[in-house]
Amino acid sequence: MATCPPYPTHPTGPTGGALRHAHWWQKRWVRYGALSTLLALSGLVILALVREQTGTEGFLVGLGLAVLPVPLLVASFRWLDRVEPGPWRNLLFSFAWGACAAALIAIVANSFATRWIATATADPSHADTLGATVIAPIVEETAKAAAVLLVFLFRRQDFTGIVDGVVIAGVTATGFAFTENILYLGTAFGTDQLSGDSGIASVTAATFFVRVIMSPFAHPLFTVLTGIGFGIAALSGPRQHLRRVLFPISGLLLAMGMHAMWNGSSSLGEYGFFAVYTAFMVPAFGLLTWLVIWTRQRELRTVREELPAYVVAGWLTPGEPYVLGSMRARRVARQYARRHGGREAARAVGQYEAYATSLAFLRHRGRRGQAGADFVVRERELLHELWGRREFARPALEHAVAAQAWPTYGGQAYAASAPVHWQPYGPVNGHMYGPPAPYPLYNPYRS
Repeated sequence: MATCPPYPTHPTGPTGGALRHAHWWQKRWVRYGALSTLLALSGLVILALVREQTGTEGFLVGLGLAVLPVPLLVASFRWLDRVEPGPWRNLLFSFAWGACAAALIAIVANSFATRWIATATADPSHADTLGATVIAPIVEETAKAAAVLLVFLFRRQDFTGIVDGVVIAGVTATGFAFTENILYLGTAFGTDQLSGDSGIASVTAATFFVRVIMSPFAHPLFTVLTGIGFGIAALSGPRQHLRRVLFPISGLLLAMGMHAMWNGSSSLGEYGFFAVYTAFMVPAFGLLTWLVIWTRQRELRTVREELPAYVVAGWLTPGEPYVLGSMRARRVARQYARRHGGREAARAVGQYEAYATSLAFLRHRGRRGQAGADFVVRERELLHELWGRREFARPALEHAVAAQAWPTYGGQAYAASAPVHWQPYGPVNGHMYGPPAPYPLYNPYRS
């Protein structure tokens, strides 16, 4: 691999060799259609099963209460993914898999296993306890992990590190918890209807407090451990086969163990639940939150360290790496683009930031010998995407440079770099490719 990217010329778009004719089952619309059909059928079946158990009124009450934490959880995981935002279709698939396919697998498998144990042992109470502490964690975490595995295998380009694993796993678990909360809250409402209880003393209120107020992060917390395992596997080199297998399995086993401990807390006495919640769940949540935020800051540092090579080659301006390595500066650039070019310009700047981040991560993997055989093609594609959005992004990024007090490199501040001849704002799809604007000859990143 070259130590420095080539100087920019007239981009001609992504390049690649001739592709052989794909079979009908390999076509994208066939795969997407089959997957959408599977999720839709799973959703219809799970809807019928939950409604049968809770009744129509209980289902509607459960649905109204269960949906409350969903926007907050999804927004939290989306915030974590702001450094290199993944496509929304991955999040939609993950949530749908958790809410439909994984929930259906869990209901069917848990019910079958619990009934089989009760019949084999003639002890229904023991079967329920065993089902909650052993069977349910294994079945549910495996079903949720399937979504992470599918994204890891078939959307590998979007799955590059720990944060991606955390986001996919967390959104999948959010969908699963959403369906499970409908079932629990709807069943609690039906119990209150029979007993005549209402208000704070009702079973519905108690269930809502425990599942929605106290522990909305419970299922995401379990499955995030699996996501971290897949994230570490994504960072592993192509020849580190054992590492790529052991870490996802280890993450899945840890998720099962924490899930089992959580489910088993109710059998530890009157205060067992609160003891496990305080001693294990809250610290684990805090530790994982710190790990993810630290990883996000590490990714921003990678952006600042890798993109200077493209400054030297003339693809980027001197101030862009530091702007792209700061979430605050990114936001300033998007706001400037929105004020001067509207939503279309702000969207183009956001895409520019995302592609530049992907380029930095790609080069980082390449320097460590972990990039695939398509490194050159992928690098060319990303540079092409950046070039096509430069006339929107560069004025906004230059404004962000001037608006922030950046440290100096090579004795000169970013804002004092040589001037660049900016392109005016124009239609996103009407780019005219030409030679790059002049760049300073010195490397501001060398001390």
